[in-house]
Amino acid sequence: MKKVLFATTALIATAGMAAAEVKVSGYARFGLDWNEANDGTLPTNTGTAGDVLDSADETNITSRFRLQFDVSTETDGGVTLGGRIRAQAENRDGSQGAASWSSPQFHVAYGGLRVNVGNIWGAIDSAPGLYLNTTSVGTGIDGMGFNSLAIQGAGFDTFTSAGVGRGGVEAIYSAGGFTGHISYSKQNDTYVSDGSGAGTVDATTLTEGEERTAIMLSYSFGDYFVTGAYQDSSVAANDEVGFLAAGADFGQFGATLSYGTTEATDAITLVGEAEIGSASTLIGWVSGRDANTTGGNDDTAFGINYEYDLGGGATFVAGYVNNGADTNENSVQAGVHFSF
Repeated sequence: MKKVLFATTALIATAGMAAAEVKVSGYARFGLDWNEANDGTLPTNTGTAGDVLDSADETNITSRFRLQFDVSTETDGGVTLGGRIRAQAENRDGSQGAASWSSPQFHVAYGGLRVNVGNIWGAIDSAPGLYLNTTSVGTGIDGMGFNSLAIQGAGFDTFTSAGVGRGGVEAIYSAGGFTGHISYSKQNDTYVSDGSGAGTVDATTLTEGEERTAIMLSYSFGDYFVTGAYQDSSVAANDEVGFLAAGADFGQFGATLSYGTTEATDAITLVGEAEIGSASTLIGWVSGRDANTTGGNDDTAFGINYEYDLGGGATFVAGYVNNGADTNENSVQAGVHFSF
């Protein structure tokens, strides 16, 4: 009887998969990270007297392993329904990150329109020219702080691999070279219990959840593109975030100029890209930042990233970043990234 039930279950599963598309993909990366800022850094002491606290080393292993599951099916009317979920574990600066599952993203698509619900991508995070054209979309193996971004000192919605994320809804429409993207998210309000154990709260302890609305418009024509994005938020630090970028691909060479403004910092980033031979790519960038408030960045950061295509989806990556700080500003990484 057990064999019959197993065979029946397998048949149902096979029939279900035949009507849908299931794709498993991902990547892995590992290498060495030398970070000047780690020298002598101590963790926050939240324990008792006598606890042993580890001092961070300048040189550590950096690594990540990611699995992504995408499923989709199409109705008789031509509407696509799908979902995405990720599993990920990583190690940075000598600290082993906990393995995590992302919350799911669901989508409905028809023609050039796609609507995502749940763990959304975010309009600003999807803007062309915001990130570098590298395996880490930053510098080096793991992005090295993403100092190349023209948006500094503000949060915006992005698909997160670690837990619930923000959750929201977004619509993306593409036609020809045009893409329009609108996203909205709202976090739950939080209260503090009054301690009675009866499920009641003290209304004076209400913290309203952040509400974000963002829009991105982009147009590509030939080897050129322009994009603009803006975010409105109920939290001042993330409100009135603006982004503009323009770029071009000249065959062996490419360039992008971007501008970002936040409550804390205005920044301009210039990126240059060059293909060297048939397998090497060199990207250099410089970002000048002007502080708008105390605590904002007021400096110039720069970096360089080198990648060599090893074939089979594998790439050797090396990067250097000077984050513009007065002290402990240099970091270097080298390692291998491979996708599957």
